[in-house]
Amino acid sequence: MERLAQVGADQGDVDARFLLSEINRAEVVPDRAARLDSIVTMGSWVTFWITWGFPRETRQLVYPEDYTSERTQIPVMSPLGAALVGLKVGSEIPFFTAGRTNVVKIERVDRGDPNDVVRVLFSNPMVKGKKLFDDDDPGPSAA
Repeated sequence: MERLAQVGADQGDVDARFLLSEINRAEVVPDRAARLDSIVTMGSWVTFWITWGFPRETRQLVYPEDYTSERTQIPVMSPLGAALVGLKVGSEIPFFTAGRTNVVKIERVDRGDPNDVVRVLFSNPMVKGKKLFDDDDPGPSAA
């Protein structure tokens, strides 16, 4: 990410310069650090509020080459994306976009897709001590 930010900053990209300043002040921790569960990292799904009055949003922080959806993703090289990197749940930071300074506040960080109902269902086949699916069921039969 630092290399990406440096290339953009060298080309005069203001958002890349902001991202580079955030990277330079960041504390580097191992990918498996326990405290990463509440810190925004690449690929995180982030629930946040912005002061300009938009309702709460949940989107995934992605690299520019992985960006495919304005509705569900935030590229790290955008003003908001650069601001989000490294924030903890409950923290906030100002960022500049559309000619004004705004503040983003982090409500929640999740490593998986918050809308992935199938993953949630199949990740734990036991609910309150009961199987969700009866493996012995032969399925439907013709009458």
